[in-house]
Amino acid sequence: MRQIPSALLATTALAATLAVPALNTAAPRPAGTARHGDSRPATSPPPDTRDRTDAPAPHPTGTKAGTPAHETSSSAPPPHSPASSPTRSPRAPSAALPSGPCALPGAFPGTLTGVSEAAATPRGFTRATGRVRALTVLIDFPDVRAGISPRARYGEFFPAVPRFFRQSSYGKLDYRSTPVLKWIRMSRPLASYDIGRGTSFNPASKNGYYAVAKEIVRAVDRNVDFRAYDLVNVLVTPNAGPPATRNVWSVTFSGGPLGLRTGDGTQLKNISFIWSRQTGPSAYRVLNHENAHSFGLPDLYFTDGRADPHPVGHWDPMDVDWGPENDFLGWHKWKLGWLAPDQVDCVRSPGSVTTHRLTPAAVPGGKKIAVVPVSRYRAYVVEARRTGPLDPTACRPGVLIYRVSTDTPSGRGPVRVSDATPKSAGCYRKDPNVRAGLTDATYRPGQTFRAAGITVSVQEPPSSDTFRVRITTPKRD
Repeated sequence: MRQIPSALLATTALAATLAVPALNTAAPRPAGTARHGDSRPATSPPPDTRDRTDAPAPHPTGTKAGTPAHETSSSAPPPHSPASSPTRSPRAPSAALPSGPCALPGAFPGTLTGVSEAAATPRGFTRATGRVRALTVLIDFPDVRAGISPRARYGEFFPAVPRFFRQSSYGKLDYRSTPVLKWIRMSRPLASYDIGRGTSFNPASKNGYYAVAKEIVRAVDRNVDFRAYDLVNVLVTPNAGPPATRNVWSVTFSGGPLGLRTGDGTQLKNISFIWSRQTGPSAYRVLNHENAHSFGLPDLYFTDGRADPHPVGHWDPMDVDWGPENDFLGWHKWKLGWLAPDQVDCVRSPGSVTTHRLTPAAVPGGKKIAVVPVSRYRAYVVEARRTGPLDPTACRPGVLIYRVSTDTPSGRGPVRVSDATPKSAGCYRKDPNVRAGLTDATYRPGQTFRAAGITVSVQEPPSSDTFRVRITTPKRD
């Protein structure tokens, strides 16, 4: 699980900004119908170490005929008409997904079914381009009843989540959420489900997440057509479970069917459970982190309890998703299909000297990353970062360099940022949720990075929105 800094801020609900009616769930389906910052594989495969868990033609709303529903996107669109015959959105063009010699393959069995840094994402995960529809439900327990309205809890995440995805993806991801705006009360006390950090989704168990999901499906199945949705979000009442400052239960189960079929014949998959509240000014990003597991991204932080668990810090929400905003790494944007092929430079010729002009993540368009493979499963990635709406902690504009290892599992440091100022205390020290020492990790003009025989020299930038680097690769023996 993630480790949370001790000094934390409280989140603020965004309920006042929303006007979203609930789906009608007054008539539950009769009985008998058939991990966050922690991410778990679907159904029977052994758990990996993932931490948490949304295309071009529009889907229908996913309600059964006669039931009104609204969606929430970054701009709160008007209600769509209910549909009785949902259709799936086509996949985004394959040309937008990573390809070529710098698109590293996976190296271990888990990459065939689970999250990893491999360029290709296995079937069963949710695509991250075009229109993606999420069903969002809220639950509480008979002994831990919600102390806030469903609208207030929902407002802690929406419309902020779709707005973040729209900005980070440069408009490539149109994330829509349809809420069931009522508290779905579980049938038993919280403790009876035996839920904690590491609880599985086991169809053979009467407890755990399978039992909770089964009750949720039963409560909404009569009015919700699950075929219309790409993923499911479960927002638990924030007073259930431990505070996020002590332990984080949020989890995602993704990558394939979970062994629970809905009344319309849909296999439940790609489901995220969000517990407690994250901290800081953008606490909603725990859901971005979890949904990104459904897109196939791994955890970047170490899950083995080491003293320094954050090799990437605030440069990507798959490492740190609390405190101020932070944007995704360029490698992740490429993996998710948010970068066009001409925005990626593949540097693989031995003994070459090449110059690259990179635009920061905060600037739409332009070349975004240069990838330098050093083995079949490892590469160094070079990108530019500067302060922007999703990068307020990028206090030292420059070039970020990191190593990607597709042969390193989720939770074991598959990405490691190179710190250009390893003895510095950092340049962003005003928020205790930020790992300050890595905030000035970027390389500035005149600085040089060397590793594995490659050299990256940062040149004088032609403008504040373009950074120039020279990359030298080793000669082949």
